[in-house]
Amino acid sequence: MMPSLKVEEIREDFPILKKKIRGGRLIYLDSAASSLKPIQVIETIREFYLNEYSNVHRGVHLLSQQATSRYEDVREKVAKFINAYSPEEIIFTYGTTDSLNMLAYSYALRILKPGDEILLTVMEHHSNILPWMMMSSMTGAKINYIDITNDGLINRNELDEKISEKTKIVSVTHMSNVLGTIVDVRNIARRIHEVGGVIIVDGAQSVPHMPVNVRELEIDFLAFSGHKMLGPTGVGILWVKRDFLGELSPFRLGGGAIREVTLRDFVLLDPPHRFEAGTPHIAGVLGLGAAVDYLERIGMDNVRKYEEELTDYTLKRLSELGDAITIYGPNNISDRGGIIAFNIKELDSNIVGSLLDGYGVAVRTGKHCAHPLHQRLNIEGTVRASLYLYNNKEEIDYLTTALNEIATATKA
Repeated sequence: MMPSLKVEEIREDFPILKKKIRGGRLIYLDSAASSLKPIQVIETIREFYLNEYSNVHRGVHLLSQQATSRYEDVREKVAKFINAYSPEEIIFTYGTTDSLNMLAYSYALRILKPGDEILLTVMEHHSNILPWMMMSSMTGAKINYIDITNDGLINRNELDEKISEKTKIVSVTHMSNVLGTIVDVRNIARRIHEVGGVIIVDGAQSVPHMPVNVRELEIDFLAFSGHKMLGPTGVGILWVKRDFLGELSPFRLGGGAIREVTLRDFVLLDPPHRFEAGTPHIAGVLGLGAAVDYLERIGMDNVRKYEEELTDYTLKRLSELGDAITIYGPNNISDRGGIIAFNIKELDSNIVGSLLDGYGVAVRTGKHCAHPLHQRLNIEGTVRASLYLYNNKEEIDYLTTALNEIATATKA
């Protein structure tokens, strides 16, 4: 582990940061949507396709055996990265959305019945709302929502009120993709376990940016994506606590998931392979492994500490715009990640994003697949600047200058 996060050295690993946009250098502040990729990840994927390619779990020849070994090595890396109990708890999927849908159809559909309740928050990404709406319509279970406070924190009173013996599933974001709010999922886990329910955590925004230890959090399921943590697109992870592996029924079947098939019946492989039918995104999984190696070398404690410092700096710089800017989310740095949603007075978020693009600044605008949250905030959209380990204060200064010019021009 590096003694501290050396940002300028890290930036050298991301060739795209040297790209010119609108005549100036790229300022990439859209990592909550998808992170940039270091050269180590890119070269791992390139080398596999050039010199090592083969399918996995299929052949006795050397290339297939080597690919299979490397593929399974990544499963072990991911298990250690989140402190899972064993590699068999790691199921490779196509992303967080796929992982949450898998849980809905493989687990929730089996256990829910009329009168049961599913508990969500108003902060959830659509990927953690829509599958549960489908389960509600298919099973008769009811969805309840926990509201937030004015500074974007979970309403603790509502949490206590809405968890009951009817609550079978709580599915909650670990870090809001809009407000940056870090949710105390361990507290929620303890509450839901008291009434015999389970907790599912959407870790898409938390796992790339902070240490996540599934044992310490006391959660039951965790979903996250490779592409938000320096890895390639098309690779996701579903962690299932080993106590529940036998309670899931695969909702995809085919090659790679089956031990034996007759004309009348079939026998599934043991977990996790029974949940991974079809040829997987092998190169993507290997790229994910390289991303895990990269983050492990830096240290997730260092990533979190640096992002806290950079987030604090960003909030202070943006606050210099005064009444021209409205910033959303928790006030305390310890309660939030490096996601900062804001609006410039009297300007549509998409217009602000387009104007920032003219400065070479990449941000996300709109409702960020979180329409209910924006309805709760009574706004049409937000501008979202999201930070990662390759961003620096100079970029934040540039963003602040650009926003000040945009706000000033609007007044004129």
